[in-house]
Amino acid sequence: MKLGLGTAQFGLDYGVSNSSGKTSPQEVTRILRLAASTGIDLIDTAHAYGDSEVVLGQVLVSGHEFRLVTKIPALCKATLTSEDIEQVRRAVHESLCRLRQQKVYGLLVHNAEDLLIPGSEKLFDLLLELKQQGYADRVGVSVYDKAQIDRIIGRFSIDLIQVPLSVLDQRLVASGHLVQLRQMGVEVHARSIFLQGLLLMHEDQVPVSLSGVRPLLAALHAVFREHDLTPAAGAIQFVRDLAEVHRMVIGVNNATQLVENIDAYQSKRVAIDFSRFACADERITNPAMWRLH
Repeated sequence: MKLGLGTAQFGLDYGVSNSSGKTSPQEVTRILRLAASTGIDLIDTAHAYGDSEVVLGQVLVSGHEFRLVTKIPALCKATLTSEDIEQVRRAVHESLCRLRQQKVYGLLVHNAEDLLIPGSEKLFDLLLELKQQGYADRVGVSVYDKAQIDRIIGRFSIDLIQVPLSVLDQRLVASGHLVQLRQMGVEVHARSIFLQGLLLMHEDQVPVSLSGVRPLLAALHAVFREHDLTPAAGAIQFVRDLAEVHRMVIGVNNATQLVENIDAYQSKRVAIDFSRFACADERITNPAMWRLH
């Protein structure tokens, strides 16, 4: 199964459509039990996701078969020093302690720009060292755009990359970057497939600051209804059927939502021309640019 479990909601009040706040540890336990029983074996977290790693460490059972991916803290500096690298080393071991794991499947740089500044080769050398020491199976980066991909793969041999991808955000499909990454043997994990829940909202519920997407969203939902698909099923199908994508990370607030997403993932394949729903406005496709308040 391509579905992976995102965990920002486990540690933060996260998502434009999230009205229930941070998920309780009891509900996290129910979510993980359901995930394990249905073949979902990937969990994506990060040092920056509040106490998500702590919660996971508390509820993951001994001998679990989940593959864990976590991300180092963003450094956001003009130049990286040896002291910065040691800070990252400590942060990785802190993450392992919080997760109560000896190793993770994937260790990613959370802020891609940290691999594009002077001294970044020291940071990547650290990732390779941690991989060689057995603390991670794969190392890589989480990116926002094709320019970051081009610059990073031109310098570093990454194993794993996390990219934004959705029915509205098709930039990496159109540019051919997903095909290129697959040809290079890089494992691709797609995130933001619901755009923090925006794709699941009725157009009348969309925040005023994102009102420009309402006509496109209404048209998209109309097509989904024609094919008897829920918005979640349609959004998932777009990513699910891309051969270049190895995993798609979704976040849920409760076990009921996970059931709905698993049902959506298993929905029938229908022929839809998704390309006409691509949105070129980064103020909509990039949540970092949203102004919701």
